[in-house]
Amino acid sequence: MLKGIDPLLSPELLKILCEMGHGEEVVLVDANFTSQTLGQGKPLVRLPGIDLQRASAALLSVFPLDAMVDQPVAFMKVCNTADGYLSALQRAMLEQIAATGAATPEQCEAVERFAFYERVKGAYAIVQTGEMQPYANFLFKKGVISDPLAG
Repeated sequence: MLKGIDPLLSPELLKILCEMGHGEEVVLVDANFTSQTLGQGKPLVRLPGIDLQRASAALLSVFPLDAMVDQPVAFMKVCNTADGYLSALQRAMLEQIAATGAATPEQCEAVERFAFYERVKGAYAIVQTGEMQPYANFLFKKGVISDPLAG
């Protein structure tokens, strides 16, 4: 255990997040996501029984989002819905992300399902939660941490 570190962040997951460089992406996905196939050759961490919001809160407590891009957060758009439609969980996630100060809802991009799969193929790692709500898949682009001692 470490002081100030969410206990949900296992040593394995912390190592992966720390290894990631600026601009690389980590994906938090639901229990139904095809993570084994799309995650071939990349780290895959499973958090069974942990919902997406809990996993996201833990991740964002240590993970800086990329301030150099317009939309450092992407999520899977619900199929066969009108543009702008958000599930209750997606709305809750956007509110949660905004509450952390990590990104505004406008900085979170809805991505069509198959285009989202293509983005996942380029991600550094996948974290599969136990979330049972479909379309509960979010991608986070890593930013940098400024040196507080630099002038």
